[in-house]
Formats: sequence, C-alpha cells, structure tokens
Amino acid sequence: MDVLTIVFLAMLPVVAVMAGVRDLATMTIPNWMSLILIAAFIPAALLAGLGWQALLVHLGIGVAALIIGIGLFALRVIGGGDAKLMAALSLWMGPEAVLMFVLWTAMIGGLFSLGLILARRHFADFTPLGLAWVGRLLEPKGDIPYGVAIAAGALLAWPSSAMMAAAF
Repeated sequence: MDVLTIVFLAMLPVVAVMAGVRDLATMTIPNWMSLILIAAFIPAALLAGLGWQALLVHLGIGVAALIIGIGLFALRVIGGGDAKLMAALSLWMGPEAVLMFVLWTAMIGGLFSLGLILARRHFADFTPLGLAWVGRLLEPKGDIPYGVAIAAGALLAWPSSAMMAAAF
C-alpha cells in the first residue's frame, strides 16, 4: 500500500478524534471537520480500491444519514454538528460497517451520558482551577457532547468497513 492511500485512509481516525475532543472541550463540532471527511472520501475510496458502484452506495448511506440527522436535529435530539459528523462518518462506513457504527455510537453514547449524569449529580460543584470546560460539562442541565460517542463509534466500526478490507 502506498503512502498516499495511507494518508487518505488516516483522515477518518484523525478527524474523528479531533471532532470528539473538540466537542468535549467546547460543545461544538466545526463544519470544516465534516467537510474534510466528505472531501477526502472519494479519493480515499478510489485509492482503497472501491468500485464506482460501491462508491455510490456509500454516498447513498451518507445522504440517508444526513436526512435522519436533520430530522433528529429538528426534534432537538442532537446538535447540528453531531448530525453532520454522523453523516460524514457514515459515508465512509458503507453498508458493511454502518450498522456497527450506529450500534457502537449508541452504546458508547448511552454509557457516556449515564456517566456524565452521575458525575453531574456527585461532582456538580467541582471545577478544577483553569479547566472551564470541565465545569461546563458538569453543569446539572448542560448538554451532552455526543460527538465523543460518534467519534468512538467510528473508530470501533472503521476496521470492519469495506474500504479498510479493500485496502488491506
């Protein structure tokens, strides 16, 4: 496998980790992170050896995930950054890994949310000196940075994707 293929395939884990950390610290996922994933997808897919038919299926999954994400955002279930990140990562997963991605994201999201709710109940007054983002996380009625779970779900599902199978 050549260096260019490795660089493009590394985009998913690198951007996923960046998005999860950014959401944890700031409760936002910048649009440029999802846009990088979308822009890098086609070259990564072609370099990994996916055919045009598989590429179109991946695109359909990404569009379906975006539509579902828009609906969840409209219902105030998830944030806009979460919806866009989920769609961009679903694009990379394809039919082989998208279900695993959703399941891992849901399991990790549930555990993370439960842990955060418990931490808010027991450590609500704890704000380490200089770590304002921890105080924000521990606000009793604060939002939950679901991008953390989305990123973790992607990292766990990514090895079972067709792109990874084709590349390795």
